Amino acid sequence: MIDAIIFDFGDVFINLDRKLTEESFKKLGLDSWTNDLEALNFQFEIGAITENDFLEGIQSKIPNSTINEIKAAWNTVLADFPSYRLDFLKKLSKQYRLFLLSNTDAIHITNFEQNIGKAYYEEFYSCFEKVYFSFELGMRKPDAAIYNHVLIEQQLKPENTLFVDDKKENTVAAAALGIKVWQLHVGQEDVIDLYSKNVI
Repeated sequence: MIDAIIFDFGDVFINLDRKLTEESFKKLGLDSWTNDLEALNFQFEIGAITENDFLEGIQSKIPNSTINEIKAAWNTVLADFPSYRLDFLKKLSKQYRLFLLSNTDAIHITNFEQNIGKAYYEEFYSCFEKVYFSFELGMRKPDAAIYNHVLIEQQLKPENTLFVDDKKENTVAAAALGIKVWQLHVGQEDVIDLYSKNVI
């Protein structure tokens, strides 16, 4: 019997627009997101480098762009957060122990909070017993360590816990630990379809 649910954030609650981000960087002169930049992003997502290190790392690939332009382009990935999802979450929080577990960085979270407003993000965060961000934890999905950290800290039984994420590698890793999973297919499913999926 499921008594706790761990949710991803991006493309589960807040919509993401990766194509717009790609286009924004192309306008700044970045032809493609390289392996070097992916490694830089990885380091930033686990809090291993500073915001300036990250932005300057991107700037080294597009030296004619300013730090502010790069930061703005980086934040274009964050789209809308429909209020009906928050309404659903508030109802769900009365029935289950809820947790948020997101691979994200300080720039995106600051931007999200500024754009959505204090009242909205506080209402959102209050639905969870605890919010876990990779850049604060120093680890990220799909590493087993991050799931085990949540399970141990919150004294959750894997077989009684559901994990919801849109990325296959993340749900596969959670399932390997005995956690029940639902891989949400973006564009075809919505988090509010949770009950109809027969996973809880």
